Amino acid sequence: MSKLPASASTATPLDGAKLFAPSATRNVAVIVDLLRDTAPEIGRALEIASGTGQHIVALAGAMPDIEWHPTEIAAERIASIDAYAAEAGLANLHPALHLDAAQHGWAATHTPFDLIHIGNLLHLIPLETARSILIEATKALSSAGTLVIYGPFMRAGTLVSDADRRFDAELRTADPAIGYKDDIWVKEVLTAAGLTPRLRDMPANNLAFIAGRTPS
Repeated sequence: MSKLPASASTATPLDGAKLFAPSATRNVAVIVDLLRDTAPEIGRALEIASGTGQHIVALAGAMPDIEWHPTEIAAERIASIDAYAAEAGLANLHPALHLDAAQHGWAATHTPFDLIHIGNLLHLIPLETARSILIEATKALSSAGTLVIYGPFMRAGTLVSDADRRFDAELRTADPAIGYKDDIWVKEVLTAAGLTPRLRDMPANNLAFIAGRTPS
């Protein structure tokens, strides 16, 4: 597990097993709107690295005809996700799965998903770990599925704001192996894996990659 600065890893315990991340509250509406705009009307959705569970509850509530499957690798985060889910009582929100999304072969053990969401993750992990996650997520998509990636990225090798430069420096000081990934690199990985990505500018200098299978 990468070492993270306080600016990237704040999660405060609440009642029971729930954890609260202020950053999740700040961007939840943006992410809900993004996925509502890109999700199928019905189907199965997987969220990789669901964190505290604040986002997945909002997504499941906003899109009740989609079956949502949250995942995490840390036990305390799985417990937090399930605590939020239990409180919400949403029939389309499944229990959190333990998933190391960088592990080779996990896609073959799951029924394909119509939507896969990776939010605010790639800058927190090493480059090769990010590559493994993207490639495996591509394999887990259904034939008409969509992969949506959200978060902060470099643009053609450039950090576009003072806030981005400061945050990237904090990440790399905590762990030189992590930090912002380049948008060109992400597009190259997705294209090589058989997807056609398109980019969407998001608030606070974030980006969204929306990718489906390239027609043969």
